[in-house]
Amino acid sequence: MVASPVTIPIKQLQLAPGSLATLSDVTWDAYEAILTELGAERRVPRITYSNGILELMSPLPRHERPHKLIGYIVTTLLDAAEQDWEDFGSTTFKRPDKQAGLEPDTCFYIQNAAQVRDCQRMDLSTYPPPDLAIESDVTSKTTLEAYQRIGIPELWIYEAGALTIYRLNQDEYVQSETSPLFPDYAIPSLIPQLIEEAFAVGSSQMLRNLRSRLTQGQL
Repeated sequence: MVASPVTIPIKQLQLAPGSLATLSDVTWDAYEAILTELGAERRVPRITYSNGILELMSPLPRHERPHKLIGYIVTTLLDAAEQDWEDFGSTTFKRPDKQAGLEPDTCFYIQNAAQVRDCQRMDLSTYPPPDLAIESDVTSKTTLEAYQRIGIPELWIYEAGALTIYRLNQDEYVQSETSPLFPDYAIPSLIPQLIEEAFAVGSSQMLRNLRSRLTQGQL
């Protein structure tokens, strides 16, 4: 007699903060079913899917603050340049044709802001991918592969007090010392400095200081 496989609802999977669960040989339909089961309003776990590999990650509390600070910094720099932007946060982006889906810590439309202004439901067959995605702490190989498959041109990863810029080049990411979106700023050094300043004097004071420096041309 062959025992029937045990099926456990994904909602019953308990992930401790900071932990990562990886499932192999997951079909696209199963990935879609998991997203449906967990619901659109959930905040955790974060789910990444790439070519049959599904990862569920439960971030540590300290994970949330850096990417939020970086988001504030990004919008401050864009506002100073009077450049339009749209913040899509942790929206789920999916490309069935590329067998990839992910949820950034946060992301922005900048060059393509006008194209998504009226977007109420993300569909990458209709809208372009975000111009910039931001991740805090460890990002796995599966996550990087998913970003590549989705086609996000620029990815920032902040980890252990350092910022790494990845630029998409012929469907693969290469590390870069400069940001095409912010060519006038030394982003890899500026972002960590501002995050440390926020920890020292508070987020609102750091942003006020940043706006003042931008107005006075001190960056």
